[in-house]
Amino acid sequence: MSGKIAECPECAAKVALPADVMEGEIVQCPECGLELEVLSLNPLSLAQAPEEEEDWGE
Repeated sequence: MSGKIAECPECAAKVALPADVMEGEIVQCPECGLELEVLSLNPLSLAQAPEEEEDWGE
């Protein structure tokens, strides 16, 4: 089974996604290193992942 190809919204590089990728999953652009969130599978849509804030167990 082959994966899916999406385009990085930052640098327009091709980002290979696994065939079993799910909405909400975080992937990394191989070109610019940006973390991307899978917003939609049909149509396939990526956006910059929101920054996670560390709570350090608070």
